[in-house]
Amino acid sequence: MLAKIEELLQEVDSLTAGNAEELEALRIKYLSKKGVINALMADFRNVPAEQKKEVGMKLNELKNRMQERIAALKETFESQDNGTAELDLTRTAYPIELGTRHPLNIVRNEIISIFNRLGFTIADGPEVEDDWHVFSSMNFAEDHPARDMQDTFFIESHPDIILRTHTSSVQSRVMEVSQPPIRVICPGRVYRNEAISYRAHCFFHQVEGLYIDKNVSFTDLKQVLLQFAQEMFGPETKIRLRPSYFPFTEPSAEMDISCDICGGEGCAFCKYTGWVEILGCGMVDPAVLEANGIDSKVYTGYAFGMGVERITNLKYKVKDLRMFSENDTRFLKEFESAN
Repeated sequence: MLAKIEELLQEVDSLTAGNAEELEALRIKYLSKKGVINALMADFRNVPAEQKKEVGMKLNELKNRMQERIAALKETFESQDNGTAELDLTRTAYPIELGTRHPLNIVRNEIISIFNRLGFTIADGPEVEDDWHVFSSMNFAEDHPARDMQDTFFIESHPDIILRTHTSSVQSRVMEVSQPPIRVICPGRVYRNEAISYRAHCFFHQVEGLYIDKNVSFTDLKQVLLQFAQEMFGPETKIRLRPSYFPFTEPSAEMDISCDICGGEGCAFCKYTGWVEILGCGMVDPAVLEANGIDSKVYTGYAFGMGVERITNLKYKVKDLRMFSENDTRFLKEFESAN
């Protein structure tokens, strides 16, 4: 048997195959259940006891080398370009140009990065939502205009199912399964039934934030938003808060930043006011806390929300909102340096 094994070891390195069929024939001949090596292993029981160690080692060496040789030949076939692959005529012609990040992604990632450094984590939720998470849990009245079909996309066969109009629904889902302290931001796409124009679209992107804990105050909210504005638009940026109304916050405010074009002096961009509105905010209404299972007598919180397109327009002075979703490469190339 030793002589037979030595003879096969001499053959291993010289084995060749011209195609996959020949390679499979070699595998069957040497490594299959009825192959040469298995036959030798079956005959191993007849080897005298004093030779078993030597013969066993040689037999294992033969098997390992044969497996390695077959694998090497197979790899050679797989790496060869035999010219039989079909040409995909739908592929972009060479040379293929490298793309860039979309301006909305650039700004969204910058917003997320700023709030991450302030201790906020990211929360996500579905875009197809139900009435409870979008409206009822956020303290919207039954007759609130946002519930009208003129403002919101409803599923006709299931009126309770809608496309979310804000990422506040994610805040509701977080509050359902978590207890304070809660500190999250909720980036995502939202939908509203609006006529598409240079200043509005039926879908856009938001980043909303929520912080709930003991003794959270409006002062905390103001300081966080000031920090965000100065990180995003520059250290000289000023903010102001104007009283407003939202069903889910009380008190509520709109936040403006000093115009970074005229430095607050007044220009056409800021309509000669020196200020530009960027987001809405306020203290979370106790009714919202209670509806989502949080004791409003123990905890308080604040929330804010901004449109990513709005912030992107302020940073890059894009005049037409539709350009963000038209995929015109000439427009997208303008943001290569922003990467």
